Amino acid sequence: MMDLLKFKNLPCLIVFFFLLFSCKEREQEFVRNDANGAALGTTYNLIYFSKVPLDLQLQIDSVFAVMNHSLSTYIPESDISKINRGDSTLVVDTMFQEVFKLSKHVHKTTKGYFDPTVGTLVNAWGFGPGKQIALDSSKVDSLLKYVGFNKVSLTRGHRIKKENSNIYFDFNAIAKGYAIDRLAVMMNNYGIHNYLLEVGGELVAKGINPYKNKSWIVGIDDPQVVEGRQLKLMIKLEDKAMASSGNYRKFRVDESTGKKYVHTINPITGYTKNGTTLGVTVLANSCAEADAYATSFMAMELKEVKMLLNNNKTLEAYIIYLDKNGETQEFMTKGVKKLVVE
Repeated sequence: MMDLLKFKNLPCLIVFFFLLFSCKEREQEFVRNDANGAALGTTYNLIYFSKVPLDLQLQIDSVFAVMNHSLSTYIPESDISKINRGDSTLVVDTMFQEVFKLSKHVHKTTKGYFDPTVGTLVNAWGFGPGKQIALDSSKVDSLLKYVGFNKVSLTRGHRIKKENSNIYFDFNAIAKGYAIDRLAVMMNNYGIHNYLLEVGGELVAKGINPYKNKSWIVGIDDPQVVEGRQLKLMIKLEDKAMASSGNYRKFRVDESTGKKYVHTINPITGYTKNGTTLGVTVLANSCAEADAYATSFMAMELKEVKMLLNNNKTLEAYIIYLDKNGETQEFMTKGVKKLVVE
């Protein structure tokens, strides 16, 4: 008689080998490609799967180079720098046009809280490439006349028209997200269906992680952890973009007064916004949108943000804030709740 005890673990072994075979089969079917480095004043980490090894480093570098030439305020000969110096004859490229038009849309939707003409104030408060100055109420008021996206337009000939030549563009609150969108378009053009692209903490995910046969899992930082990093939340990200904004890392302290100034600037008042919102994460169909709205939500009051989210079905958000008693609270839309990894 066959000794059945010798084979009592056979079903488990079959499952184990099946899983092992399936995993190796997927690894053989898909090749993981990685690209990482520094660009746009930050770092990037790109993961993409293909049928054969595929090195897209030159194409990736090209996307960043075109972005810098068009939209970097830190490069003197970029298109945006020339426009900021008063050049009204320059014909802007497709990237500039797309970022300008989306900025116009978000500016309108947020009732002015998203405004890339805030560049003069960004410099004045010490968060841009321009000269930092000592500000008081009268100086802030004088600079506000150079702020307002309603004061600029894109002509039919693809030139930028400004009501005042001193208006200074700063697309940093949307350009990083837009760069990831351009990288995603490039991946799509190469027939890549599974990727996770990250630039400076902003993300675009498409498809799944083929090796694990699961959705991409990404983390959201805890804004109250200053030293190092600690995750507040893990979510599944599939065919979506994600961007976060917060004042917990980007701020400066005045050496003479010790006063802390955060990088979020309210374009309506002209002052830095050190409010009760600690961190915002936005999910959207494009990373440029997510980036722009995440920045806007940091300047807006929470009740205004909730109202906007209620009226916009393409956006999802997770917000960490302090209540009136100084206690940490969380708000998340239904769409985010569905994606949380328990």
